[in-house]
Amino acid sequence: MTRVLRNYVGGEFVDGTATFEKVSPVDGGAVATVHEADAVIVDAAVAAARTALNGAWGRSTVAWRAALMRRVADRIEERFDDLLAAEVADTGKPVPLARELDIARAAANFRAAADMIVSKGLDSYLTETADGRRALNYAVRKPLGVVAVIVPWNLPLLLLTWKVAPALACGNAVVVKPSEETPSSATLLAEIMAEAGVPDGVYNVVHGFGSGSAGELLTTHQDIDGVTFTGESRTGSSIMKAVAPWVRPVSFELGGKNAAIVFDDADLDRTVAGLGRSIFTNTGQVCLCTERVYIQRGVFDEVAGRLAELARTLNPGRPEAPGTDIGPLISQKHRAKVLSYLSLAAQQGAECLVGGGVPEIPDELAGGAWIQPTLWTGLDNATAVMREEIFGPVAGLVPFDSEAEAVRLANDTRYGLAAAVWTQDIDRGHRVAQRMNVGMAWVNTWYLRDLRSPFGGVGLSGVGREGGEHSLHFYTSPTNVCVSLNDLADSGEGAVDTLGKERS
Repeated sequence: MTRVLRNYVGGEFVDGTATFEKVSPVDGGAVATVHEADAVIVDAAVAAARTALNGAWGRSTVAWRAALMRRVADRIEERFDDLLAAEVADTGKPVPLARELDIARAAANFRAAADMIVSKGLDSYLTETADGRRALNYAVRKPLGVVAVIVPWNLPLLLLTWKVAPALACGNAVVVKPSEETPSSATLLAEIMAEAGVPDGVYNVVHGFGSGSAGELLTTHQDIDGVTFTGESRTGSSIMKAVAPWVRPVSFELGGKNAAIVFDDADLDRTVAGLGRSIFTNTGQVCLCTERVYIQRGVFDEVAGRLAELARTLNPGRPEAPGTDIGPLISQKHRAKVLSYLSLAAQQGAECLVGGGVPEIPDELAGGAWIQPTLWTGLDNATAVMREEIFGPVAGLVPFDSEAEAVRLANDTRYGLAAAVWTQDIDRGHRVAQRMNVGMAWVNTWYLRDLRSPFGGVGLSGVGREGGEHSLHFYTSPTNVCVSLNDLADSGEGAVDTLGKERS
């Protein structure tokens, strides 16, 4: 049965004046009927969030919110199967991947936020001036306010909770706009929030599209206090322009054209396995996936050959089917984009090592957005397919001769999200990783994350950092309090300080 997904405003599910259909990327069948939010619903959601902030939620203690975040995590685990079904239906990703990555991380994100908010303090200083005045200076954190949370379709629940958990732990209220391609888990999380005891208006969901719909209505709303967004760089630029008139803060994790560097002393078994994950995980639809691989010339042919053989072993299929290694792309529209880049690569003279088109699939899956894992050689950094983010299970392989050349090639991009270095020379691993113009660099691994570490990019890959105490810089606003420790009778009320200004 097709599900019906409504907006969630002030603790109530609300119909929209229009609906749209969410279809499966696996076979094109109907997944859900989604109620689109109009301006009235977006206004109501923002107002509900503001009301919550002005009420009991705004007076809640850190300890109480931390306990609430842990209850949300517990409830996520209790409804694990429901969330798994929703995530798989929307994305088409293999069940084991969704189980181990998306749902497990959702609960972990709330627990990490709870741990973070109770453990991180702010500076305090005992101030003593030359003329004998003493004061205590200390800072307190206040919530940013009403935060617009706009999340993408590739890891919808993981990235939603990655933002919502610290936002709520810090005392903010949120209005979430999930991608129109993956509306289910954000809606289900509304039920979980209510079951865990999150007050009405603290978590709100508005469904719809970007321009001319809920996304634009939310980011241009005058009563939001900030926007956190993960998605395309062009969309991030548009949001930045939208909030500029009110000087609202933004936190953006945007696109990437991530590089991996393979030196000739690398453990090739470990390297090829790692590259297989970094290129093909979630059908290449992870912001941290590798799309450029620079391989030292002495091992180029072996690494390229072994990677191509690995790609041939990946089996497409239904998410729940045993042996399914790789799912579809998120939509037919996105597949058309990826296929256009593969066609452009061929036109520009690429040698396709594996893939390059649409796989043979059963007739029952013909309506899905399937694509072959693809690797090519023969193109340099001047070509569009080596410079622009494709966001699919694809990568270009390029040989290099020296360390200096590898660093130059990897950094030759307008993006700067992530990089990976593969070498058994630990000195070189440290040295090269630190020279990458990125927010995250791995050595002999990929996607190994500590939730306390900074996450984000540079250049077209984003603004700001998320993760642990780094999230506090966006989701809170510090206020310094200065308390005089001098008795006014001792210091002389109305005395004049050494700068000739009256002081009290």
